[in-house]
Amino acid sequence: MTSPPANLDHDQLLQMMRRMLRIRRFEEKLAVLFKRGRLPGFIHLYIGEEAVAVGACSALVEADRITSTHRGHGHLIAKGAEVSRMMAELLGRRDGYCRGKGGSMHIVDFSLGIMGTNGIVGGGIPIAVGSAWGDKTQGRDSVTICFFGDGAANQGVFLEGMNLAAIWKLPVIFVCENNQYTEWTASSKLTSGEITDRGRALGVHAERVDGNDVVGVHEVVGAAVARARNAEGPSLIEALTYRWHGHNEGEEAFSGAYRPEDEIADWRSRDPIEQFRAKLRDWGILDDAGFEQLDKTEVDRVEEALSFAEAAELPDPEEALEHLFPGDQAASATEAV
Repeated sequence: MTSPPANLDHDQLLQMMRRMLRIRRFEEKLAVLFKRGRLPGFIHLYIGEEAVAVGACSALVEADRITSTHRGHGHLIAKGAEVSRMMAELLGRRDGYCRGKGGSMHIVDFSLGIMGTNGIVGGGIPIAVGSAWGDKTQGRDSVTICFFGDGAANQGVFLEGMNLAAIWKLPVIFVCENNQYTEWTASSKLTSGEITDRGRALGVHAERVDGNDVVGVHEVVGAAVARARNAEGPSLIEALTYRWHGHNEGEEAFSGAYRPEDEIADWRSRDPIEQFRAKLRDWGILDDAGFEQLDKTEVDRVEEALSFAEAAELPDPEEALEHLFPGDQAASATEAV
């Protein structure tokens, strides 16, 4: 029997399991709602990748920040977002994080260090570099984690952002969630060489980790966070994982079958929640009855979130032009240029 990691106590390990379950049950509920036509717009589910978000965010403190992606619900929950307000946002309700205007791909809460999910592939990378530059310039002891996918690793902004972070030794950790597919194409057909080598070429500490091992992710990202706080610059972490669902819900209407069934089954057999559950059981921290109770609590939490969202008001049409960059300021900015 192995021993639990020395840097994680009983409560921290249970909190990690709790948040992994919260992500899984929240996303499963969204899949049902989408199929019933109760969610506006597209959604990109995080099921299967829970260990990356939870492992990484558990290495942060409240003042640290993250930037996210179009597949960002897991990152937000791992950083402390309330599923009730997330659900309200997804249903376009006034009590959502962005008053129902952002939807699935544009949720922000600066008070939690959530700089925003992002519908633009790689869009969070320059935001994260800017966040880290601000911390260093103002002498703050904070770090920023930038989540992005293997597809974004082929965007020019990735090398540009990482180059600046390396030159200025910024406290930013680039976490590439390599889930094997760039939309509907295997990333192996689109990406030359190793993603980690792109960091090493710029003098950035880079390593790969099993993205389905939440403790392993925590340890690797935790070491990167320590380096960042010690003014040793950025790190690039490639977490190998797999999304159980498609690129977006409803894709089967047009995408066709592009992933082998045995590949999907193989990755599902490596369920990050079940792997962590087995470890906690072996360590004497969480038995089967305790797991079932923990899971039920999160299922109930998601149901309550849906009830909260459905009871919330829709925004008035007049609110469409509120909380935007004012027209007169936009005109002044243009004139100044």
